[in-house]
Amino acid sequence: MLSYIRFADRLSAWFGKTFGWLIILMTAGMSYEVFARYFFNAPTPWALDLSFIMYGTLFMMGGAYTLSRGGHVRGDFIYRTWAPKRQALVDLVLYVLFFFPGILALIFAGWKYASRSWGYAEVSINSPAGIPIYQFKTVIVAAGILLLIQGIAQVFRCIICMRTNTWVEAEKDVEETEQVLLKQAAQSQQN
Repeated sequence: MLSYIRFADRLSAWFGKTFGWLIILMTAGMSYEVFARYFFNAPTPWALDLSFIMYGTLFMMGGAYTLSRGGHVRGDFIYRTWAPKRQALVDLVLYVLFFFPGILALIFAGWKYASRSWGYAEVSINSPAGIPIYQFKTVIVAAGILLLIQGIAQVFRCIICMRTNTWVEAEKDVEETEQVLLKQAAQSQQN
């Protein structure tokens, strides 16, 4: 189980970090649009659609990475007071009842939408440029598959935690600024 967890975490991290670079492309595209629109009075017909597509892709392909690092929002004001075994049991039940049915629905519905979209080479109806969007609908399926792979790893984490009363931590690769500041403050108080 541990080797699968590490595999899924690394796979999710690779996709999340790779698609994270879309933020640079999105920023460059929108900056070009603002510059062209306000300095040359020549708005582009493609910039808005492109920003929607890139943001949607970034959001969806980062989902598994966020799940692997425990970054999704949760209302844990009661949950965090429980013992790890109890947390794991509740998480396991919620994965089985809600997560997996939702992810499977995402994959199957996404497959239907993507295959239909590829069939007629769908373009955006909201864009005068007619930006193709069939590849974007394929991202729905890819994101669902990544979430399914990561979800299985999360179930394995729950099973291990229920046996050992300790959570299997994800590899540390990014730290929130507030956590860094708290650590620095604690170190300065110790010195």
